[in-house]
Amino acid sequence: MESNADSNLKQNNDINVPNEEACGSSTVKDSFDLKDCKNSLPKTTDEKPESGDESDDEFSDADEELDMDEEAIAENHKNLSEEEIQKLKEEAITLKNSGNESFKKGDFKEAITFYTKAMNTCPLIYPSDRSILYANRAASRISIDKKEEAILDCNKAIELNPQYLKAILRRAQIHRKMDSLEKSLEDYQKVLELDQSNAEARQACATLPAEITEKNEKLKTEMFGKLKELGNMCLKPFGMSTDNFKVVQDPNSGGYSINFQQNPS
Repeated sequence: MESNADSNLKQNNDINVPNEEACGSSTVKDSFDLKDCKNSLPKTTDEKPESGDESDDEFSDADEELDMDEEAIAENHKNLSEEEIQKLKEEAITLKNSGNESFKKGDFKEAITFYTKAMNTCPLIYPSDRSILYANRAASRISIDKKEEAILDCNKAIELNPQYLKAILRRAQIHRKMDSLEKSLEDYQKVLELDQSNAEARQACATLPAEITEKNEKLKTEMFGKLKELGNMCLKPFGMSTDNFKVVQDPNSGGYSINFQQNPS
């Protein structure tokens, strides 16, 4: 018979992400007022804003619930009964659902905390459930522009469930935002292997190759520009420049040869 936890999990799977971020008193007299002295000092980065509201930039890794490594989780659960293991899974589902609610409200930091607590609670014998937690946390991290951490969460989600289409698609989107177009294309191609009807992946696979070519040409032009600038610095003491050297590409091999020109036009 299917347990209540399993039933709840199927009804509420992973989240959907829309397509697309005082000083005390002093006895010193007016001639030397501590308040005036304090105000004259330069402000430091450690000083908190007077409003009491922290900006997104102040949300550091120290504010997050820390992941437990899998060995520690296994050690904590090794002597538990099946009933206790099942209870932990139910607790993890409750934490995940709380994370989903926080995500829907736009409180992504709180959502990250709930998903991490759920991961630290969920037994390792449920890899599919743990995969969903990593994918959901990745979505939350994307929303506060923590792309590198989101990539790591997607990697783990896919490691636990290689057929997890939503996690692969999410990673493809992040790679594209980070301008890692080759990796993005690779993920979109994996999406099409799993679902040939996926419109986003079909569109990306049609347009990304040209974007990759354009990006590589731009990088090549920038590289040649920097090399030319360096070459001119080295040749200037000898009364020459890179204009004295003509680069010719062989149409057959694609290789390059350099010809010296005494009087370049």
